Amino acid sequence: MTENRKLLGKLIVIAVVMFGFAYALNPFYRQICEALGLNVLTQKDGTVERPVNTQVDASRSVTIEFDGNAQGPWRFRPTQASMTVHPGELNTVTYEVVNTQQREMNAQAIPSYAPQNATPYFMKVECFCFRQQTLKPNEARQMPVVFYIDPKLPRDVKTITLSYTFFEVGGGLVKTAAN
Repeated sequence: MTENRKLLGKLIVIAVVMFGFAYALNPFYRQICEALGLNVLTQKDGTVERPVNTQVDASRSVTIEFDGNAQGPWRFRPTQASMTVHPGELNTVTYEVVNTQQREMNAQAIPSYAPQNATPYFMKVECFCFRQQTLKPNEARQMPVVFYIDPKLPRDVKTITLSYTFFEVGGGLVKTAAN
């Protein structure tokens, strides 16, 4: 009987440690990615206001290529492959996502940019990546990204790729009406 209680105590400690590790994993992952510069959601995301005196630089054009990757049971893609913009000009691109599951799911999109030195010049005013998305079973949604390219972008950068990875948050723990 005493051995069973000791074993139960050890199992409870192990379960608590595992829960604590799982709880701390997400913030830890974000800190590692931020430190290494991978899939960084810059602090400017969500708080960027378009400067009042921004002038459009019509003397040059930048090609923006769009990419979408789904990690999980989604169909996720941009509605157009690319666009040509002038630095300082406000632009909108739309991404489409379809939840192919028979259950409600929470998801998040993480952006990345290429070349990486263009990241500080890609200014998003509004983006679905600023918050988690909840999609109902088989729901399709059009999600806009409103952005501009800072005119201070180095002149040697002619093409920028904006890529999103869309993944499930919570690992299917979202409750549905059937649960």
